[in-house]
Amino acid sequence: MSRISVLQEAREVQLAVALIELGARLQFLEAEVNLSRERLVRLYKEIKGTSPPKGLLPFSVDWYMTWMANIHASMFHNIYTHMLAHADGRLDALIRAFRMYREQVQANGDQEVLDFTRAATLVKFFENDMLHVVQCTRCTGRFVGHAYENRPDYVCVLCRPPARAGKKKRPEGGPA
Repeated sequence: MSRISVLQEAREVQLAVALIELGARLQFLEAEVNLSRERLVRLYKEIKGTSPPKGLLPFSVDWYMTWMANIHASMFHNIYTHMLAHADGRLDALIRAFRMYREQVQANGDQEVLDFTRAATLVKFFENDMLHVVQCTRCTGRFVGHAYENRPDYVCVLCRPPARAGKKKRPEGGPA
């Protein structure tokens, strides 16, 4: 093997490790990293201590429209679009944006709503014109919305949360 291919393979392994640590699924790794499936499976098992999960990747733009998912997806997408200008390509921007999203959520003491797979799928939906950004008429924030949906009077989920938003379930046996 030449020195260049050894360095290239080392970069691909580093990329795969970073993506696995963030929670990338095997299907995503196969599409984005230039390593064999067998090598990726071995790396996954070594890093996570378990076999990669099986099953289909999520494929519904509607998931991003529920109120909490929309808030997190919008936050992530805004970070991602900013990172695109400062990263070495789409994949680097995705990695940086997801790390920053995770830091912001943890800093606020919130729970992550997006996992890496949902974040990567969100980016794909935007790239394929299935989703777009819509601006709130009240706060002027930029939120994830359905593509080609004409919403001139759009009010975001932060300015107009659903009636039950943020309400916790009562503990069993607690006061009514």
